[in-house]
Amino acid sequence: MPSDFETQFREANAKINARTGRPLIRAILVGLALGAALVVSLVFIKALFMVFAGALVAFTAYELASALRFAGRDVPRLPTVLATIAVVPAAFFFGAAGHWIATFIGIALISVWRLAELVLPRGRTTPVGVLFDVGAGAFIMIYVAFMTGFVVLLTAQDGGQWWTLAFLIVVVAVDTGAYATGVAFGRHPMAPRISPKKTWEGFAGSVVAAIIAGVLLALFMLQQPWWVGAILGVTMVSTATTGDLAESLIKRDLGIKDISTWLPGHGGFLDRVDSSLLSGAAAYALFLIFV
Repeated sequence: MPSDFETQFREANAKINARTGRPLIRAILVGLALGAALVVSLVFIKALFMVFAGALVAFTAYELASALRFAGRDVPRLPTVLATIAVVPAAFFFGAAGHWIATFIGIALISVWRLAELVLPRGRTTPVGVLFDVGAGAFIMIYVAFMTGFVVLLTAQDGGQWWTLAFLIVVVAVDTGAYATGVAFGRHPMAPRISPKKTWEGFAGSVVAAIIAGVLLALFMLQQPWWVGAILGVTMVSTATTGDLAESLIKRDLGIKDISTWLPGHGGFLDRVDSSLLSGAAAYALFLIFV
């Protein structure tokens, strides 16, 4: 017979799952595993972050390409995955020039591959359809690979790994603050047509959590004044919320709940990193300004 505590825990967990649509325990375990791999790659051997980031963009690009194919766009997955992976070492070893060049070459590779598929019966479609297919491939390169490249550029800088870790911690604080406050006090939808579960109360909680985390990280990790941490927090809550809503809009347009089901409790890899894509570019800009 389960104890009263176990019964209460299961009931509370069931209510949270019903409110958020996510299995809480599995989501926490997957999040901790990803976080541990990230910390090891950043803190101990910085070059390992390339492996972590490369695997992340590969899975993300593959699942987004698959989702677009499900929606009717013929995006070639093999060149898309290879092109997104290539941006990571290019940005790490060759800086901003490598970042841009690898992105443009990747877009060209995906486009040429899709045009070459027209010789096959299964690859033929209307000229407008081909244009949309090429545009979908370019979208993946820009949205996933190019934006991730800013995180790689930041990490490659002297001391940049600490800024990467800091901005990711703030993004996690944004998600956690919004989740906890939204579950406890959420009443007023923030963008009901895009993401029905987001509330203004949750957003307020994310702002508070982001500023507190940013100030603490600035003082004790980044060796920066407290007001730099406040700017970091406000910036991250803006970019993380925008990135999350943008991904929700993409899923709504595609008619799916999650990009994939590879990460229990989270959906897909893009569902997990959507808040970090735009935030990474903003964090890199803040690093260039203050450091």
